[in-house]
Amino acid sequence: MSEGQVPFITYLESLRDQEDRGALAALRRGLGAPGTAHSMFPYVVPWLPEGASRQQEDAYFLVAALFAYHPAPGGTGNMGDHFARARTPDGDDTAIERRFTALLAAHREDLPVFLRQAVGFLRSKEVPVNWHTLFRDIRYWDHPSGYVQRNWARAFWQRRPEAAEQETQAE
Repeated sequence: MSEGQVPFITYLESLRDQEDRGALAALRRGLGAPGTAHSMFPYVVPWLPEGASRQQEDAYFLVAALFAYHPAPGGTGNMGDHFARARTPDGDDTAIERRFTALLAAHREDLPVFLRQAVGFLRSKEVPVNWHTLFRDIRYWDHPSGYVQRNWARAFWQRRPEAAEQETQAE
């Protein structure tokens, strides 16, 4: 396992790679309210840390359900990178920016709803998710510095090298 990988996510990826459709279906049942679908328990509970807080448990159940909904491999970066990849060239990105800004402003208790919508959107655009990073980011969503949200915003709104090059050529 390479650095930065989360063993729980690696386990979920193994379910995908083994094409364990039953396990993924059981995990998807948690999309409505992660942690309440009993079918998820055999796949998630063994991975919960000893003495895990409710917030930690919620992160495991939420990511497991979202992963099962959109298990495409190959995601890199964070959610800001993913949303940036979903942009349409020369298109109006107002709706994407509005959706992304709402996600950034989400309170922890609303995060499952906003992330379910975000992952559904990324799935429709065939943009894979980096589940290792998302899992860590969810766990630190309420960090006082807001570094997760700042990292996502930086990734989404950073100037793209090709855009800067086009501006230079236009001058």
